[in-house]
Amino acid sequence: MVIGLTVVAFGTSAPEMAVSITSGLQGQSDLALGNIVGSNILNILLVLGISAVITPLVVSQRLVQVDVPILILAALVLLGMAVDGRISNIDGLILTAGILVYTVYAILGSRKEQKDVREEYEKTFADGAEKTSGAMVSQILFVIAGLAMMTLGASWLVNGAEMMARWLGMSELIIGLTVVALGTSLPEVATSIVAAFRGERDIAVGNAIGSSIFNILAAAGLASLVLPGGLEAAATLVRFDIPIMIAVFLACLPIFTSGHLIARWEGALFLVYYALYLFYLIASATSHPTLPYFSLAMLGFVVPITVITLAVMWSRLREKAKMSSGGA
Repeated sequence: MVIGLTVVAFGTSAPEMAVSITSGLQGQSDLALGNIVGSNILNILLVLGISAVITPLVVSQRLVQVDVPILILAALVLLGMAVDGRISNIDGLILTAGILVYTVYAILGSRKEQKDVREEYEKTFADGAEKTSGAMVSQILFVIAGLAMMTLGASWLVNGAEMMARWLGMSELIIGLTVVALGTSLPEVATSIVAAFRGERDIAVGNAIGSSIFNILAAAGLASLVLPGGLEAAATLVRFDIPIMIAVFLACLPIFTSGHLIARWEGALFLVYYALYLFYLIASATSHPTLPYFSLAMLGFVVPITVITLAVMWSRLREKAKMSSGGA
């Protein structure tokens, strides 16, 4: 779980960081922030959705009690910083400090695991450590080569996204929320799907949550920190997309705590909601004639039903917890 929340999450979030910094340096702040927000929505709805459909995902108690609340708090802080239309250099410094604190906390927390778990890890990874210690130089070269290719790929992706936006007549924000978000999230998609097939369900869930935390604190933080004047935050992003991202994170709590399991039907529900979100973005960008009816159906039926369902699930879980504590 900790590996998924830190090492794997940082590795799979590196493309978001590279694209956000590159697009910010090129004056495309909408693309930079749109990529981060779109990737986070994709991490939960698409990545966890596909993984849960493959196999029900086990959710650790740590995620419910620590990491998801941290993710929600980070998203609320990002929204508060973006309200004035800009994430400043000072805001970027605060976010970057946050990822350093979170990483140290996650590592220190992992050292408090039970003795039998530590012994199992040591036995599992001892052979691998011996085999790779002699190839340290090649591993360093791989990292350097990977960083160089990722930087070049980020530049290509940003330039291609800008040309696509002009060709399709869509804003850079929409392209960042959809095409670029999917492109930079492919490592998360691949990692979580492979982990789900291999039965490493802790890594599948931890990767999605950890990557979202890194996207907000590290990608947005570093991009806002290194760019002169920080990152501009579009009004549409503040009014709609960041609140949607926060709502998705909030929905994780009752789903994750329902038996500490993401069932297949819940994964399918995630996928349906991601499809609806994409349809809304595309319909809004193209002024599709069905947009008013779609918005009415979402606001009048789908969203209220979902909120009520999640509230009932949360209420039942709290009652169950009270009964368990009372019986004890």
